[in-house]
Amino acid sequence: MSDTGAAGQAGIPVPLPVLKPAPLASRAGAESFLQSELWGRFKARFGWTPRAFSIEWGGTRAGLLTLGRCLGPFFSFVYCPWAPELPGTLFATDAEKAAQLKKIAVLLAAELPRRTVFIRFDPPWYDGEAGAPLPPPFVRARADIQPPDSVIIDLRPPEEAILAGMKPKWRYNVGLAAKKGVVVEQVKDAGIEKGLDGFYSLYTKTARRDGIAIHSLEYYKTLFEEGEKDRNTRLRLYLACHEGELIASVIILVRGDTGTYLYGASADHKRNLMAPYALQWQAMKDSRASGCHRYDLFGIAPSDDPGHPMAGLYRFKTGFGGSIIHRPGSWDYPRRPFLYSLFRLAETLRKKLRDVKKKTRP
Repeated sequence: MSDTGAAGQAGIPVPLPVLKPAPLASRAGAESFLQSELWGRFKARFGWTPRAFSIEWGGTRAGLLTLGRCLGPFFSFVYCPWAPELPGTLFATDAEKAAQLKKIAVLLAAELPRRTVFIRFDPPWYDGEAGAPLPPPFVRARADIQPPDSVIIDLRPPEEAILAGMKPKWRYNVGLAAKKGVVVEQVKDAGIEKGLDGFYSLYTKTARRDGIAIHSLEYYKTLFEEGEKDRNTRLRLYLACHEGELIASVIILVRGDTGTYLYGASADHKRNLMAPYALQWQAMKDSRASGCHRYDLFGIAPSDDPGHPMAGLYRFKTGFGGSIIHRPGSWDYPRRPFLYSLFRLAETLRKKLRDVKKKTRP
């Protein structure tokens, strides 16, 4: 049997995918950090069960990392962050990719325990328009796990050209921070633990101010511990200080040709010093110096909607220039429809409660 795709349109039949279990180490070189061995090891320390698979279409191969989570004696689900990574040489259009995703979901379901109620995918493909919906049997998740919308900065031009691509106010703020005495420092290995203590102190304040959920301090320290073991990934902690006082901080992950802004925190005062602008610019310059071709600001509202909870992030991140991208978001492949409907109801109620708390926070 064969399928058709980009290669099939050229007259070459595309074989049906074959999915096989693989060692977790097979994901060591994954392009995305969310599909890497590092991420599997890291999430395993917080209750997830990582499993790796290989997908083959004749002589073309791709990999897949899955993360399983048990929610009760007879209830678990599997999450595939930014996966599967489909070869563009075979599948070029959204329709072709969606068709392959369905085939892969069927094969993956056969490899999972019976108690697995659903599989959640975050397809990694993207474009400049709103993410195309997936056809049945996929169901749009009530909440996205990974941000489907982001801003990508091209780091290949000279620094002057990258600055020129920013909005004038953003260029001004980068320079203003330096003039006001904001000092940006990348924390070295010996100081990471203490630096993360400072970061987390600011992060808890940011969470209260912006109404966001954050992990424990141990979560971020464990991320750096696992990162030290992975030769393909570099985690960087930046601190911005003014007159010796920590006022902002960011965590950046560098992997392959991409630098990714993961987490950011800032104080409730001295906001007029524009420290977050200085931090982002330093992270971009360092990522570029490390050989990165792009910088992912990782998460914005889908559009310039003042009423969206992430409207502030949209304005802040798009001001640095770059290209706005849209992924499809989180989609579920139900295996046990009745139990899945119960989970979906619970997830809907939890999301509504979280939204209410955001609207009523001081």
